[in-house]
Amino acid sequence: MKFSTWEKVGGSVLIAAWLIYGVNFIGDSLVQADEAPPSAKKAMSAKTAKAPAKTAQAPSGSGDALALLASVNPDAGVKVFKKCKSCHTAGKGGKNKVGPNLWGAVGRKKASHGGFKYSSTFKGLDGNWGYKDLDTFLSNPKAYAKGNKMTFAGLKKASDRAAVILYLRGQSDSPLPLP
Repeated sequence: MKFSTWEKVGGSVLIAAWLIYGVNFIGDSLVQADEAPPSAKKAMSAKTAKAPAKTAQAPSGSGDALALLASVNPDAGVKVFKKCKSCHTAGKGGKNKVGPNLWGAVGRKKASHGGFKYSSTFKGLDGNWGYKDLDTFLSNPKAYAKGNKMTFAGLKKASDRAAVILYLRGQSDSPLPLP
């Protein structure tokens, strides 16, 4: 049976579309997004209801995400955190991976999660993970802690950093108050 060139092209495009759809479907079914705990959603929605919605996005750079914390959608952090899931877990009692479990990280002393072997760079950091520190770190981990082993380049968009910070804030038994 002979097929014309157009039939071959059309069939190839159709097969390619099916393959793309199938791989996307399989990938989505293998990677499940963690929902923010109900207590975090309630606290975030109450805070958002009190604060006026900000429509302008701050330019990227350290500190810009803090201005967006009150207006960012809490569920956006679940989506952005998928970039972190290959190395971190965030659920209560979650296992350490290449990076430490991040349950209760917001407000916690730096390099203090039990059972994780931190690099000397992280061990040398003082203080707790506050909102400003997290914003600066997430924008460029290598610049924040020179010599650390983390390979992640960072989140350039302030809205993405704000979403992840808000998500991590909710991953705690007692979330730190928003600034």
